[in-house]
Amino acid sequence: MASPIIDAVTIVKDYGAARALHGVSLQVGAGEFVALVGPSGCGKTTLLKILAGFEDLTGGSLSIRGDDMAGVPAAARPTRMVFQKLALFPHKTVADNIAFPLKLQKVARVEIEARVRAMIDLMHLKPEYLDRYPAQLSGGEQQRVALARALVSKPSVLLLDEPMSALDAKLKKSLQAELKKLHREIGTSFVLVTHDLEEAMMLADRICVMRSGRVIQIGTPTDIYYRPANSFVAGFIGETNFLPVRAEPAGNGAMTVTSPLATGAPARLAADHVSPSLTPNGTALLVRPETIRFLDATGENGVWSMTGMVEEYFIKGSSTQYRVRVTGLDAPVVMDLAGSIMLPAKVGETVRIGFDPAAAFLLSE
Repeated sequence: MASPIIDAVTIVKDYGAARALHGVSLQVGAGEFVALVGPSGCGKTTLLKILAGFEDLTGGSLSIRGDDMAGVPAAARPTRMVFQKLALFPHKTVADNIAFPLKLQKVARVEIEARVRAMIDLMHLKPEYLDRYPAQLSGGEQQRVALARALVSKPSVLLLDEPMSALDAKLKKSLQAELKKLHREIGTSFVLVTHDLEEAMMLADRICVMRSGRVIQIGTPTDIYYRPANSFVAGFIGETNFLPVRAEPAGNGAMTVTSPLATGAPARLAADHVSPSLTPNGTALLVRPETIRFLDATGENGVWSMTGMVEEYFIKGSSTQYRVRVTGLDAPVVMDLAGSIMLPAKVGETVRIGFDPAAAFLLSE
C-alpha cells in the first residue's frame, strides 16, 4: 500500500500483566473500508480505541496521514468514532448534537448551519428532526444522527464500534445498505468492529480476522471466505465442512488429493486452491455448504460423492439448509440449497450428496 491513511506497526497493548494485543500490524488505505472481526476478547475493540486515541500504546507505532500519533489526544486526531451505544447527548437537539464537534472547533455559525443541513440531507433525515431530541427518534434515526455528528467535521477516518448491534434485523439490513452507499459517496476511510460476519462480508473491502490479540489473516471477503489462512478462519467466517484427504504435490504449487470418505477420481487442485501455509501432515479439504448438492443414482463425472442420512433441515426462505450424517465424519455435512416449495429430501432419508473437488480449498487442519 503506497501511502496508507492508517499505518499501525507491531502494536502491543498491556493491561497490567495481561497482554491484549501481541504485535498487531494493520494498514488502511485512503477511502478503504476495513472490518475487524473475531471472537469476543480477541482485541478488536482495543485496537479501535488505540486508533481513536482512547487507549495508549504499550509498544509499536501508529501514524495517521503520515503523522506519528504518539501523545496525540483523541480530539486532535483526524478520526471520529461512532460508539455501540451511540452516545448522543439526550439534552441536546439533533441540530446541536450534529453541530457539537464544529462548535468545539469554533467554526463560524453560518458554516455550522450549512454543514448541519448538508448532513441532514446526506443521512436522509427530515429537516423538522433538527429541533427534536434523541429520545423522540427511532433507533435507525438515532443511528443516522450519530453518523452525521461523526462526519460533519470531515474526518479522514471514521471508526465504528458495532454501531448496529442493537437494531432489529430488518432495520439493520437497511442501514447496512445505506452505510455502504455513504462510504462510496464521501470517500472517507472506514474501520468497523463487528460480531456480525455477514455484515463484514457485505460492507468491507478487506476483512481483518483476529484471535487472542493477534491478526490471523487480512484479505478481501472473497479471500477470507474461499481461501482462508487456516481452519480457524474457515470455521469463523461462515459454516463449512472439513473432509479428511491425502495430498500429493502435482507441480507448480498444485496438489492431487484423494479422500477415504468420498467416491471419485483423484482431483487436482490448482495452486490458488492450496493454502500457502500448508503443512505436510494434517491437511483437510474445505468444502463450503453452497457447493454441495444432492445426486441421483447415476452420479456425475468429476464429482466426489458420499452417502449419508438426512439428520435435519432448516428452511430459511431463499435457501434451505440440510445436515447430512456421513459415516466417518464427527460433524454432519452442511449443505445450503436454493429455496424451493418442494423439499428434495426428508429427515431420516438416505441420500447421495456430492461436490466438485476442484472448487474446494486445501488447508492445514
